[in-house]
Amino acid sequence: MAKIFCIANQKGGVGKTTTTVNLAAGLAKLGQRVLMIDLDPQGNATMGSGVDKRSIQLSVYDVLLESASVAEARVRSDKLVAAGCSYDILGANRELAGAEVEMVELERRERRLKTALAEVDKDYDFVLIDCPPSLSMLTLNGLCCADGVVVPMQCEYFALEGLTDLVNTIKQVKANLNDDLRIIGLLRVMFDPRITLQQQVSEQLTAHFGDKVFETIIPRNVRLAEAPSYGLPGVAFDPSSKGAQAFVAFAAEMLRRLPNAH
Repeated sequence: MAKIFCIANQKGGVGKTTTTVNLAAGLAKLGQRVLMIDLDPQGNATMGSGVDKRSIQLSVYDVLLESASVAEARVRSDKLVAAGCSYDILGANRELAGAEVEMVELERRERRLKTALAEVDKDYDFVLIDCPPSLSMLTLNGLCCADGVVVPMQCEYFALEGLTDLVNTIKQVKANLNDDLRIIGLLRVMFDPRITLQQQVSEQLTAHFGDKVFETIIPRNVRLAEAPSYGLPGVAFDPSSKGAQAFVAFAAEMLRRLPNAH
């Protein structure tokens, strides 16, 4: 069975998409079969995985409206195949913004992704879902089918407030829609050890959440920031960079934490 994880944080600009594509590439590099789902209408995770969102024939929009299956809509990037860290992509584009409105009237509207993924469960070891920053019908679809949530966060004061909102959301979804949902862990991203406040917030996180905080820390890294403009995750763009190495280490930590992963 595939392990399904949402990469989520209700605060914008915290590196959710960077985390999703680089964790997907890191897991693929370690021999895992990975599907990356882009649930954000901006389509950044799609573009950052080497797929032009404007040219995809079928997207996650078609899957949610049940006009296509995951098997029909998924694609693979030649760029990632060449880099040796290839994963399947269920892409998104602007069409997806309309899905919110169209799904309001539909039956099982928050479980559509769960139903679609059941058909390809045996094809993957991991399914990673890049969620939009708002608690929308799209995010709800992700949370309803997930085994857990990975929360990327910067070690800044306001990040702690955003985390409280997310924890409350997860509790509500767990109580009403998905009893299996839990926080897998908090990932500290864009970390600069020279900034005292970041060190303090990092220590607070560890003191409060204990082993829910991943050991791996993703540093602030220019190569990770440059990679999306080349349509690649940092892990594929510059494997020797500190950011790429940190994400591969994070992928390895994920595998250690999940004893029955392949």
